[in-house]
Amino acid sequence: MELRGVPVTLQLGLAALLLWPLLLAPGAAGVWLNLPPSGTKCVSEEIQPNVVVLADYAIAHESYADNLTTIAVKVTSPYGNTLHQKEHVTVGQFALTTTEPGNYLACFWIDSGDRGIGTSVSLDWKIGIAAKDWDSVAKKDKIEGVELELTKLEAAVDAIHKNLLYLKSREAEMREVSERTNSRVAWFSIMSLGVCIVVSILQLWHLKGYFQKKKLI
Repeated sequence: MELRGVPVTLQLGLAALLLWPLLLAPGAAGVWLNLPPSGTKCVSEEIQPNVVVLADYAIAHESYADNLTTIAVKVTSPYGNTLHQKEHVTVGQFALTTTEPGNYLACFWIDSGDRGIGTSVSLDWKIGIAAKDWDSVAKKDKIEGVELELTKLEAAVDAIHKNLLYLKSREAEMREVSERTNSRVAWFSIMSLGVCIVVSILQLWHLKGYFQKKKLI
């Protein structure tokens, strides 16, 4: 969409200003994992409930072209539920909507090929608004240009707001756990001190009886 009467440089500056919060908002991460011949490499992300997660993974072409290396992948929820599991693959994708708050774990390991040679895996991990199909949204709502960027900006602000509320609730939970722990430690210390005092009194009473029996006092 073109803004009539507005210089092109100003339009570009406006677009950059609109996109800047989207760049700051968490949601997308592309990483390379160097898998050893044996062992597992994992990537974790702390995610709120009711968030869309989309990820693509693939072995580097130069890695499996010669030795036909394949990998296995397993994605688990914070409570240990298996959300995605594949074996003997070179490329794949998983998509899910989170139901539990906490750390979601994606683990990769080599399950075939030359076990003496490692390999590299690319992982494109998208969360929340980064996983949304904005092309479909633009076609459905018939929006484009700055209006589309404003829609993205609104979604980013909403995601940041929800993330701040989530962090606030987690902070409150951690503070409550810390207070309960401190209270229990204090009671345990008092009980330990009481037990020590009682044991000391019993020992003195026993020693006094022993000395009286032996007529040492």
